[in-house]
Amino acid sequence: MFRKWILLALAAVVVAVAGSSAPAGAKSKVPGLQFLGQAIVPTGTTYAGTTVGGLSSIAYDAKRGVYYALSDDQVGVRYYTLSLATADGALANGDVQFTNVTALKGADGQPFAPQSVDPEGLTLTKSGRLVITSEGFANRLIDPWVREFSLDGSQLRALPVPTPFLPNATATRGVRLNLGFESAGVAPNGRFLFTGTEGALVQDGPAASLTARSPARLLRYNLQTGRLDRQYLYWTETIAEPPVPATNFAVNGLVELLPLNNQHLLAMERSFSVGAPDTGNTIKLFSVKVAGATNVNGADTLAGGLDSIRPVEKTLLLDLDTLGIPLDNVEGMTLGPKLPDGRQSLVLVSDNNFAASQFTQFLLFAIPKS
Repeated sequence: MFRKWILLALAAVVVAVAGSSAPAGAKSKVPGLQFLGQAIVPTGTTYAGTTVGGLSSIAYDAKRGVYYALSDDQVGVRYYTLSLATADGALANGDVQFTNVTALKGADGQPFAPQSVDPEGLTLTKSGRLVITSEGFANRLIDPWVREFSLDGSQLRALPVPTPFLPNATATRGVRLNLGFESAGVAPNGRFLFTGTEGALVQDGPAASLTARSPARLLRYNLQTGRLDRQYLYWTETIAEPPVPATNFAVNGLVELLPLNNQHLLAMERSFSVGAPDTGNTIKLFSVKVAGATNVNGADTLAGGLDSIRPVEKTLLLDLDTLGIPLDNVEGMTLGPKLPDGRQSLVLVSDNNFAASQFTQFLLFAIPKS
């Protein structure tokens, strides 16, 4: 019932967005989701002998009333436990408190070797386990993975990743470097795990450009059987802004998924262009419907058949540029607790890349009541 209420509320948001003629940047007319503030954690902040940063994904543990945020530090693979002071219905600097840090360990019970894992996605299962994804390193033929961990950081099992996702020596197959499994989310019934590639597999099509979208894949795992049972075509958006100069790096891709039930999800896409105005980051939230989309599970390649594949349906919910604030590299998203007025909270977090020019940014939103 809880997620059904959220789904109905977000459906109202979709209608509001579709019917809104508010120009970009009209802060007072951002439809649907209400922005309730932000908290900035400066780059260089330390906790328990670690540097806080690289927070690429976040999950809320309602049973314990805390959040878990994954750091994508490739030297000390870890996640943080933290709290957000949102009981007043707002978020501001000083409202973020880190309370624990937990090292993640491999199947051998030892910490991961440096530069062997690129941790990106994190979610909490109904049984209280963490599911974490790694993008791998396509340039070094280190495979991406999806694995379950206990809260003490011990690895419990690895979920299967099919051959089409594994990079090969000729660079003709698999995830692209830094465009692998960035997201993770579990449906509220606890049965299904969703993840997705940030952009197209090499054999499926090109990465996003200023003029072309990219054919990424969504994956659905059955957590009861441990099997991958569905794959769907997900078209990312184009890169939002040209880099300056034009030869600089630019990217757009799917960075987070938040299932509301077995068929409907929230998706986050992040576009970044070096040298673009402000921070160069453009963050968009979408409502996604997988019902009716073609199941492409088992396909080695989607190229040549993209026109005949029915993709998931996407509807823009919010372009964060309309908030009128500088945006960092926002990559994580979770539903938090209920707010004092009874509305559902939505929390976003950024990956600062441990860069002095960036910052860790927590954003708080309220989902309107249906």
